[in-house]
Amino acid sequence: MSRKLALAVLAAFSTAALAEINIGVSVSATGPAASLGIPEKNTIALLPTTIGGQKVNYIVLDDATDPTAATKNIKKLISENKVDVVIGSTTTPNSLAMMDIAVDNETPLISMAGSAIVVEPMDTKRQWVFKTAQNDAHMATAIVQHMTDKNVQSVAFIGFADAYGEGWYKEFAKIAEARKLKVVASERYQRNDTSVTGQILKIIAAKPDAVLVGGAGTPAVLPQKALKEKGYKGLIYQTHGVANNDFLRVGAKDVEGAFLPVGPMVVAAQLPADNPVRNSALEYVNKYEAANGKGSVSSFGGHAWDAGVLLGAAIPQALKKARPGTVEFRRALREALEGVKNVPGAHGIFNMSTSDHQGFDQRARVMVTIQNNTWKLIK
Repeated sequence: MSRKLALAVLAAFSTAALAEINIGVSVSATGPAASLGIPEKNTIALLPTTIGGQKVNYIVLDDATDPTAATKNIKKLISENKVDVVIGSTTTPNSLAMMDIAVDNETPLISMAGSAIVVEPMDTKRQWVFKTAQNDAHMATAIVQHMTDKNVQSVAFIGFADAYGEGWYKEFAKIAEARKLKVVASERYQRNDTSVTGQILKIIAAKPDAVLVGGAGTPAVLPQKALKEKGYKGLIYQTHGVANNDFLRVGAKDVEGAFLPVGPMVVAAQLPADNPVRNSALEYVNKYEAANGKGSVSSFGGHAWDAGVLLGAAIPQALKKARPGTVEFRRALREALEGVKNVPGAHGIFNMSTSDHQGFDQRARVMVTIQNNTWKLIK
């Protein structure tokens, strides 16, 4: 080998060795979903700064729970920051708004939103989108099972007037019908509404055995509070979108007794020793609380942590095929994310595939009730 060629090869290896991985992040750290986005933002600070021997940079932006801002964020991250992958956003509407930009630029997007619509049905667009929060359909199945165990025969629904609420109603109603539960009322409200009295009066008039609130974060307190104020005596269910301490703080006595499905991380210390998610869940809980204080951990930060878990598994595989900062690396990373198998996260065990970009099974959910302003595992 000539000296000139040797130097060229050495330079190529040196450049590859110095390549840095840029990860863009868009979270709803302000606005109606701030109680979800803040722990996600805090969690990004806990993610590794080196993966596969390469330095990792995280560029974190706030989208203020606004789909337009989320779109601007992903455009900036891709065009100006030259990111290899984007984590975001917190909510379903924001994640949906970001999808077109991700696919147009062949950049993997890892959403932390709950609705299955983010990754289903699989198509050319969703081939670039993955998610870490349990799908609404996955959690709705647990709710319907609990309702039937409680001999519920009729149920009413009140949810957000956006993709999250509509997604939840669609999935819940489908499963409820299959299990012979009658949906007697369906109402909607905006995330920033201050009253839902009209909707609640209609629900109470329908005399349901149970009510499901299809909301997320602190805005999900409003319907339950109104139900209690109007004297409703039936069972009240919430979605996994409320599993944080801010919901408990704002709801206080008004949310006592509610039932909901959550990722096992929320009650990690209450899980039996042989639970397959217990150790990986406790790892995140301990790290988050060491940095932010005891009792500060929330379900939503766990979704950001799991985005890091997925990237920790996929990036080393992608590095075998291409160099960060290139479209070839982004393509390799997308393929590697689809190949993640038996990887434990804070909320479950990931098994991705070309048709499943969420990758969880029944090990990613447990049912809890709110008792004395805390989450109590239902065994």
